[in-house]
Amino acid sequence: MAAVRAGGVDGRGGRGGDVAGGHRELPVPGRVPGGHPAAEPVGVRVGQVAAVVLGVLAIGGEYGTRTIVPTLAAVPRRGLVLAAKAAAVAGLVRRAAGTAGVAGSLAAGRFVLPRNGFTAAAGYPPLSVLDGPTARAAAGSVLYLVLVALLGLGAAAAVRGTAGGLTGVLGLLWAAPVVVPLVGDDRWQERLERFAPMPAGLAVQATRALERLPVGPWAGLGVLAGWAALALLLGGTVLARRDA
Repeated sequence: MAAVRAGGVDGRGGRGGDVAGGHRELPVPGRVPGGHPAAEPVGVRVGQVAAVVLGVLAIGGEYGTRTIVPTLAAVPRRGLVLAAKAAAVAGLVRRAAGTAGVAGSLAAGRFVLPRNGFTAAAGYPPLSVLDGPTARAAAGSVLYLVLVALLGLGAAAAVRGTAGGLTGVLGLLWAAPVVVPLVGDDRWQERLERFAPMPAGLAVQATRALERLPVGPWAGLGVLAGWAALALLLGGTVLARRDA
């Protein structure tokens, strides 16, 4: 998460170039619509893979080694087991992968961006956590990583294994970015971006042209939270009803 990037949006929040503030933003495929180089750590897309792996291994690894049996014997309340794992995973991701990584990206951006033309004179003020949109994007990126880790935990508990959990969650996260460009109907593209976990969740990184987003920043993060809650509910149900 040691790098940041810039990009532009088209009239619908797409990936074309756009003139904003008297200068032309740089179009970058796959970026967050309405984003700003100050608040778009590219490592979040890469870091989410590590977060998912951590969440999946938190319980999937125990199924693989059968250590889940003594764990459940020691703590018969299976819901409590899953809740404890969720708390541990969320705390670890927030501290290690989230806060440190996002903060590092913002710190690096203060030095890298001005040297690449993103200056106050060009319409890009220096990065500051005191800036509302930047602070929201940074904090939201941390929450995004926590939620995808919990999504992985719930999925692994539901399928009772590592391979299925990883395949299912990574496939779910990356399905929309792959499918959306192939969909010809603009309305269906917007629906996919609004309700699919990764595009919706990453809307929290947007700092400009928020009205062009298919879903608002916090609402998008709420969509991802819904997916994570559903996965945990399903995983908790399987854990409670099936033998280890």
